[in-house]
Amino acid sequence: MGGSLAGLLAAHVLAGHADRVTIVERDRFPDGTKPRPGVAQGRHPHVLLEGGQRALESLLPGFLAQLRAAGAPRVGLPSDMVLRQDERWFRRVPATTHMYTGSRAQLEELLRRRVLADPVIGVLEGTEAVGLAGDASRVRGVLLRDRSDGARGEPRTLAADLVVDASGSGTRAPQWLTAIGAQAPREETIDTGLAYASRVYRGKDGVLGGDTVGYYVYPTPAQVHGGGALPLEDGTHLVIVSGLRGDEPPTDDGAFASYARRLPHPPLHRWLDEAEPLSPAFGYRRTANVRRRYDLPDRRPAGFLATGDALCTFNPVYGQGMAVAAMSAAALRDALADPRRTPTTARVQRALLAASRQAWDISAGADRAMPGATGTAVAGRPMDRAVGWYLGRVQERYPSDPVVGRAFRAVLTLSAPVTALFAPPVARAVLFGAPLPAPAEPPAAPEEQGTAALP
Repeated sequence: MGGSLAGLLAAHVLAGHADRVTIVERDRFPDGTKPRPGVAQGRHPHVLLEGGQRALESLLPGFLAQLRAAGAPRVGLPSDMVLRQDERWFRRVPATTHMYTGSRAQLEELLRRRVLADPVIGVLEGTEAVGLAGDASRVRGVLLRDRSDGARGEPRTLAADLVVDASGSGTRAPQWLTAIGAQAPREETIDTGLAYASRVYRGKDGVLGGDTVGYYVYPTPAQVHGGGALPLEDGTHLVIVSGLRGDEPPTDDGAFASYARRLPHPPLHRWLDEAEPLSPAFGYRRTANVRRRYDLPDRRPAGFLATGDALCTFNPVYGQGMAVAAMSAAALRDALADPRRTPTTARVQRALLAASRQAWDISAGADRAMPGATGTAVAGRPMDRAVGWYLGRVQERYPSDPVVGRAFRAVLTLSAPVTALFAPPVARAVLFGAPLPAPAEPPAAPEEQGTAALP
């Protein structure tokens, strides 16, 4: 259920284990790289982090080369961007990780082309899932309705040995499970009230200036306004500004650019003064972290799995969703192929949740500290205070310390486990070293290898 990234990749994996895989998609897929209505964040910035790149390449060898050939920008961190967090500018030391910043529509179209070339996989477009078939012991299919029939159309049953919910954050599967006598999952939520707005611009020289291809100010408890500009595949930039509940960014022409003046330094709004807007501004406010605990031992039927945003939704400001979709598909592949264990529904569902755990810990951990955060998981665990003290020292150092920065970026991009932050060289710098000086102004160019930090 769902033909977006998580659904396409799950279908690709399942095609190696089934006679037939059917993707049920309520939209009709567009021709070419166009946003579609069912992707609520489709017009907003998307990044593919390194952990997601590795997973995608393992699932679809050669996909990253296709992405580069299509023009998707590959941005090195921190060298290619001007970055600011907690009142510190980042040193632009040589890149230790890269992310792709092209449009969501481009990546999804390339992925759709690869996955749907498999004759085992079919698609029902313009078709809405409206319920599950089966009972509390086993799901045996899904109830479907053609969207052209409206709400009055009679549902039909598509029988299936396995139903995968990849319908996104708006999933109705918990209610459908209750309707067949099973239990809905317990939900963990953290909502900061963050809202953002995005708009496409073209700068005079196509970039933010000189050797800088992007700019970003991370929102923090001390600086709740965030924003930046990321390059797209056609030479334009997608600009985003964000604020918290009660101070949401506007979407009308003049006010959007003016809102950027709330950032703590003028580079972005100065660039906007001279750049040409190419699209309307679009707003987005559904940014809560939500985790559905299908892994817990409740009354759940066999033959049903949840993945992607239907399982775990993150505050989009951290850019984790596409990477976790790919990593979850890799986890599904590995769980089904494991010769040591029978892939029961419960075991595979636990593997899917484990694939999203690090991203949840990062997103939820950061959002718990934001002013006005609400939800069932805001309190955290007793150990979070000690971990938070250590991570606070990491964050003080990673903008300017290359050793701490390399480790922290690897964790944030989901390419290394959290334990990388406790490796001896990192721990020494965090526990015993003073923070290195950070640039006093936005660094205009990348540092050469070995260049000292400027006060």
